[in-house]
Amino acid sequence: MRKSGSPLWRFGVATVALATAFTVVACGSNAGNGAPPVPPGSHNAHAGQAPAPPQPLRAGERFVDLKMAEAYTPTPSGDSGTDEYRCQVIDPGLTKAAFLTGTQVTPENVALAHHAIVYAVPPRGAALVREQDAKTPGVGWQCFSGTGVKGADVEEDEPGATWVDTWAPGASETLFTQDVGFKLEPGSLIVLQMHYNLLASDGKPAGSDRSAVRLRLTDGTPQTRELDTMPLDAPTDLPCPAGESGPLCDRAASIADVTKRFGQEVGATADEQLEECGQSAPKPGDTQICDHEVEAPMTLFAGFGHMHLLGRAIKVELNPGGPNAKVVLDVPQFDFDNQRLVKLPEPVEIGPGDTLRVTCTHDAGLRKKLPQLSKLPPRYVVWGDGTSDEMCAGIMTVSPRKS
Repeated sequence: MRKSGSPLWRFGVATVALATAFTVVACGSNAGNGAPPVPPGSHNAHAGQAPAPPQPLRAGERFVDLKMAEAYTPTPSGDSGTDEYRCQVIDPGLTKAAFLTGTQVTPENVALAHHAIVYAVPPRGAALVREQDAKTPGVGWQCFSGTGVKGADVEEDEPGATWVDTWAPGASETLFTQDVGFKLEPGSLIVLQMHYNLLASDGKPAGSDRSAVRLRLTDGTPQTRELDTMPLDAPTDLPCPAGESGPLCDRAASIADVTKRFGQEVGATADEQLEECGQSAPKPGDTQICDHEVEAPMTLFAGFGHMHLLGRAIKVELNPGGPNAKVVLDVPQFDFDNQRLVKLPEPVEIGPGDTLRVTCTHDAGLRKKLPQLSKLPPRYVVWGDGTSDEMCAGIMTVSPRKS
């Protein structure tokens, strides 16, 4: 996700304070080498599948079961087609700090629940989330790329929010074997974003859902390493395909439209990314690359790729072209509907002097094929928070180390 200043701003000093929220997974997948490209779908592939059975507790762990405060009846609108992304706030009631080592979402209505993302908001952002909930009519609020709360979203420096986990029917928890965890402080809140799909009912209301989420917590040990995330962005500059035209096919007009919808901070991202990536001008095309210099010693444990509906592939490489080059994240057939954390076979140590390159490939031609986008006017697609916008982020699960 986008940062302030240096792409690795949170790790630029040896005394960096780790974020108190938890991040594991986002919208990425690893479909396996050699498989045919994932066809554009209607985002109903998981409908009706039962949740995976819970994995047993390990030594020192405990479960905390939480539930949405109220049931919600999905009602897609606007350019969402048969899909709705709805956020609700859940208070885990923490009275002391704990390490989060896993999550499992259990939807009440498996016919509607397509997938879910769990976000953690640190105590300093809790009031902003509660304010958003209070001022929005009905249960929760509409959201897509993050929490949708200004000042408490994944794009914010402070107070910010981070991904906790992503769930899809049949998916089980992703558990690390090392003594690691993500620290949650008392007062932290959980925001549960449910992606509901109503394709079977042609977009009409088809019942309610009151999903639950189970947190796997531990007090940790003196040796427990605190995990955090390192976001690696690349620009998204997707021109209108040949044969398409319209006012939004102009890059500046598209950026102005993003700014109108999401504000100056999001609207400025497209040009800021060019500067961060050392590019003097945009390079329109399906594939975009950005190199990020590592500024502090850390250990890589896992990663996931995040794009929107036009995403096709994402890769993160360590020191590409060098004698010790290594691919640390490879999602050769990105599928928005198949999301999972990709654990490294073994942790990888990195530090100053190393380079991490993120490469994303999108397909602007999918705009004509996807129900969520096919009726929208042609546009030059840049970074933005909406369904019709795009992102490119390789988000690595890391733990800073002293040396």
